[in-house]
Amino acid sequence: MSDSLLDALVEEQLGSVVFVMDYLQLDFDAARFTAYVWPMVTIGDATILFGDPGYRDALCAFITHEVTSVEESPEAGIVIRFDLGEIVTNPAATDLDGPEIAQLQVHEGPRRDAAWAVWRPGEDVFAGRDWP
Repeated sequence: MSDSLLDALVEEQLGSVVFVMDYLQLDFDAARFTAYVWPMVTIGDATILFGDPGYRDALCAFITHEVTSVEESPEAGIVIRFDLGEIVTNPAATDLDGPEIAQLQVHEGPRRDAAWAVWRPGEDVFAGRDWP
């Protein structure tokens, strides 16, 4: 069993996808995943990147679907899998706009966070890469 906080997303239903100027929020029943770089979306055989036609629709297609598994590895980055496909946050150095790649807040109750995780360039799963 993994000790990643990402495991808290398994069996959580995606409730909303929020586009906030230059980052993305995925709101689940009891958690919020924020990607500060635009993730890659895979549905079936189609891989869709930010700027591609249908990118926003592809992300919104995951609403009401439950997370089936998660992965956090140097090769894959951060992967959130659904029965429909997956959302992958695995940036290149040129994709970075700030000091953080992503964060996860797991909620204990309304307005009360139980746990946080933050992913930064050069740390944890993203440690072995050349960053600016």
